[in-house]
Amino acid sequence: MGHPVYRDNLLQGRHAFITGGSSGINLGIATALVKAGAKVTINGRNVEKLENAVAGLRQHGQAQGFAADVREYDAVEKAIQSAGASFGPLDILVCGAAGNFPAPALGMSARGFKAVMDIDVLGTFNAARAAFEHLVKPGAVVINISAPQAFTPMAMQAHVCAAKAGVDMLTRVLAVEWGGVGVRVNGISPGPIEGTEGVQRLAPTEEIRTQMKAVVPLQRFGTVEEVGDLALFLCSDAARYISGAIIGCDGGQSLMGGGVVLKLAGG
Repeated sequence: MGHPVYRDNLLQGRHAFITGGSSGINLGIATALVKAGAKVTINGRNVEKLENAVAGLRQHGQAQGFAADVREYDAVEKAIQSAGASFGPLDILVCGAAGNFPAPALGMSARGFKAVMDIDVLGTFNAARAAFEHLVKPGAVVINISAPQAFTPMAMQAHVCAAKAGVDMLTRVLAVEWGGVGVRVNGISPGPIEGTEGVQRLAPTEEIRTQMKAVVPLQRFGTVEEVGDLALFLCSDAARYISGAIIGCDGGQSLMGGGVVLKLAGG
């Protein structure tokens, strides 16, 4: 399926900063935004992955990358300041850095649980807090990446369920607090997305992939391009009166509950 024509120059001149932007869903969002004319800064911890992703993005437009761990506020703040010095003030922030590994609650350490909470919840707060002074303007947009685990209990995912529920509530609170200065804050909740690390971990065999697709009403996995399309809409003026929303991009999977994950986890 081709990209809609309306994408061309839709975000021309705007600057987007994307955490976790060197791979998967977040790189898909970065690609959609840079193709729409935005200047894109991606952030990640792995310098080599970051450089490779930037090289790919530059085939479509202006892109740069700064390494930082979202769990460390000073590092995130420095990356955002450096990004602004190069590409100008931020107009869009996408908080996408996340952690996940399948494990039962009794099978993970407190350290493992904390790591996911810190990357997802603290990392989202750090990026949003550090970016705020650069976003104080009408039309500025924050998008936080959530997951169906935020509202659907799933075995093997206690840490992610807790973390993404926190991200969703943070999204809503920031929408309330920052709306008065014109900043819109929304969330995207992707379901199973083809080619991502999350799907590879949760569906390592073709048999499990088939089972997972069977409980998605649209009977297939999504694509990073489809999540990018939703992000592009939320960043555009077409969504200028949408704030505080958590929008699913999951083919309807969240309507079916967490039963498939329970089954696949042996629960």
